[in-house]
Amino acid sequence: MTGTARTLMTLAAALAATPPAFASFVPPRVSPQASVSQTIGTTQITISYSRPSVRGRTIWGELVPYDQVWRTGANEATTFAVTDDVAVNGSPLPAGTYSLATIPGKAEWTVIFNKERELWGMYQYKPENDALRIRVKPVEAPFTESLEFAFPTLTDDSATVVMRWERLAIPFTVKVDVVATTLARARAAVAAAAADDWRTPLAAANWLLSTNLPREEGMKWLDRSIAIQETSQNLGAKARALAAGGDTAQAIALARRAIELAKAANPNANTSALENLITQWQGKT
Repeated sequence: MTGTARTLMTLAAALAATPPAFASFVPPRVSPQASVSQTIGTTQITISYSRPSVRGRTIWGELVPYDQVWRTGANEATTFAVTDDVAVNGSPLPAGTYSLATIPGKAEWTVIFNKERELWGMYQYKPENDALRIRVKPVEAPFTESLEFAFPTLTDDSATVVMRWERLAIPFTVKVDVVATTLARARAAVAAAAADDWRTPLAAANWLLSTNLPREEGMKWLDRSIAIQETSQNLGAKARALAAGGDTAQAIALARRAIELAKAANPNANTSALENLITQWQGKT
């Protein structure tokens, strides 16, 4: 055998004896992974977890002991991620990703948001890393075979989160300051917009002018959009904004210019909405 052949055989043996960095095959899990997301305003909430099943077992007080920290699922720790600061049952929780654990009790549960998210179960859980703890009353619920998280109730600025398993539900409410978070996101988007991007300041202005916030910033964003490129969209938006502020004469002039641009781009463009507004505004001049 040549020296080269011996070297190749030695290398092959070494490679065969070295385990791979990760397995190329992952078998099905008994408790499969799942995730659920909900948007409140512009804030995204995502819960990632594994779904154990009842399988005829006694869950509360046996499979899941009372008064002990539980991963609230199976396998890796359940995680709770929010893209903005929120309030959970009235208590502040900063934007971030947390492990979501619980301490089940017969009359009351503790829900824990812990800063250490890379946990397998709760074996390495450290209370000093808790970002928030809240207390929740368990509620009787229809039987659920596999643990699930859901967002059954949604409003403009809040959502109810519910964990259901067996015949129990654990609800809590997440509330968002939608106006503040959206304004911050709008300002950041306008600041980061490209020099030729007229759509982003227009979208930000349309949102801001639909709120009860002061109008000045929205008008500046409209002017920025128009300065980049006059379009039927941004001229029409400014016409509406001016009319809402009482300046119907200038609103009419801008609306007519918006109609001209729309027809120039597409002779069949539907401009009836602006035409109707001009008629209304003419009655006020």
